[in-house]
Amino acid sequence: MTSNPAEWMRQADYDMETAAVLMREKRFIYTIFLSHLAIEKALKGLYIKLNTIEPPKTHSLIHLVELLELTLPEKLHESVFILNRVSIPTRYPSDIDELLGTYDEERTRQLFTAAQEVIRWLKSKY
Repeated sequence: MTSNPAEWMRQADYDMETAAVLMREKRFIYTIFLSHLAIEKALKGLYIKLNTIEPPKTHSLIHLVELLELTLPEKLHESVFILNRVSIPTRYPSDIDELLGTYDEERTRQLFTAAQEVIRWLKSKY
């Protein structure tokens, strides 16, 4: 794990760029997965920047937001909450067809766009 906050954000940007490619290719589950991962990396980078220590080993966006004592705008907080909730099924789907039915193009685009907004907001905190 890198201790350089800027590197964490570079990786978050790379993950969002990859999520954009997957969105165009209609690989919706992985678009959501990488959107979550990008926010996780941005939060961990911010954690290092503010605390100068390694972030906890967690995938929970909510836990990281709470540790950072961030007050996100309501819309962004809701987006983080939703992406946090859907990360487990996209990481370990029990039924891929059911998941693909749930996360169609419209729903995935909403989550992807929300993730982009969260990343922009987090960048303003760097």
